[in-house]
Amino acid sequence: MSIGEMLAATVPMARTLNLEFIEAGPERAVVALPDQGDFHNHVGGPHAGAMFTLGESASGAIVLAAFGDQLSRAVPLAVGAEIAYRKLAMGVVTATATLGRPAAEVVAELDAGERPEFPVAIEIRRADGAVTGEMTVTWTLRPNG
Repeated sequence: MSIGEMLAATVPMARTLNLEFIEAGPERAVVALPDQGDFHNHVGGPHAGAMFTLGESASGAIVLAAFGDQLSRAVPLAVGAEIAYRKLAMGVVTATATLGRPAAEVVAELDAGERPEFPVAIEIRRADGAVTGEMTVTWTLRPNG
């Protein structure tokens, strides 16, 4: 099962919004939110909450891709998020997530007995390429036990 399939199967909000996991790797994750009237706001674009969920889901996909091999000893948890809505989003919007720190550096902190934190940067774009939102989700790997 791919990371996208796993997230779609286990995260109810991803299923509710019909998120499409296009790419999920340790360097980049790309997730799309289809244009769906049920999730529009008062100006006809995707609701801010739907765009937040899109960005957070892209960040979760890259975290699982980068640190999935650490799940036996640590749980990934989002500890904070910040989003800025830059332009009107209309139609399909796509979130692209990138890690803000090298994965090896994060794992080294975990190996040292620490609880590492790391940012994931997300750009949300509409079909014409315009950036409609920018988001940062801060994650941690909480050691088990």
